[in-house]
Amino acid sequence: MLEEFQTHQQILFDLTANYLEPLNSAYERLAYLFSLRRPDPGKYLHEGLASLYGAESVNRVLEQCHEEIFERLLEMPLNAQREDLRVYLTSLPGTFEDNAACCQKNYIHWVPPSAPVYLKELYSSNLNVLLELLRDDTSTGPRHN
Repeated sequence: MLEEFQTHQQILFDLTANYLEPLNSAYERLAYLFSLRRPDPGKYLHEGLASLYGAESVNRVLEQCHEEIFERLLEMPLNAQREDLRVYLTSLPGTFEDNAACCQKNYIHWVPPSAPVYLKELYSSNLNVLLELLRDDTSTGPRHN
């Protein structure tokens, strides 16, 4: 049991320090964690970490991290979510509008499968509003008081 706990802690440390911390936004972290989830059989896979710690242990940690980052994002004030999403969308190649459209089309895939329905609905609602606000900001340019 202690060895399993220590392995869990080490995976979490490696994942955070080497893969999540260098990313610039919570949305980028969420997208990254989603990218590690394989639709069939619905498990998370990180080749580098799996070679060190075993695929099943890594799967459990990645699943928990995906859920935690998703929930932390929803706990952020909407203004912080808006800025975080702006940072993410402007960091992607392509136009802001294309990136926003892609995000709006594929956002549901970023949601951890085990998330409760009410959190999925909150995330969907928030994202749609934030994208609309960001599109308004982009189309009108910076505002001066």
